[in-house]
Amino acid sequence: MLILGIDPGTATTGYGLVRESEDGDLTAVAFGVITTPARTPMPDRLLQLHAEITTLIARYQPDAAAIETLYFGKNVTTAITVAQGRGVILLALAQAGLPVREYKPAEIKQAIAGYGNADKGQMQEMIRQLLGLDDLPRPDDAADGLGVAITDLNASRFERLSAG
Repeated sequence: MLILGIDPGTATTGYGLVRESEDGDLTAVAFGVITTPARTPMPDRLLQLHAEITTLIARYQPDAAAIETLYFGKNVTTAITVAQGRGVILLALAQAGLPVREYKPAEIKQAIAGYGNADKGQMQEMIRQLLGLDDLPRPDDAADGLGVAITDLNASRFERLSAG
């Protein structure tokens, strides 16, 4: 099973593709970020984001996708732009016919580090260990994409075990 995990954004979107083998081992297939230039008009940034997500899907052919839900902090303007990027990403995933699951940031932290308020460093180290990487996955957004994918694989595994 190959999962595309996404940490959505407009300026920076993190992604990670994680494969689960038959025996349950997890492997990072690819990870990175999609960045859009700050002074580019929003419609053009959204078009670029859609095109790059579509290219990732075509290149790696994931079985499913998982995306982090929107976290509303104090900055409403940032939340709105992130929501626009998230919407374009969800559109690309739906156009590809991928099943999509959504996870809250605290759910991802709980699934990866065992603590819903884990910091970035704790998350990166746990992701490094879970995937057997030599170095911490960077940048943070790419590590977050990997974390979303791992969370989804673990949730899927739990559902399979619970079903019988």
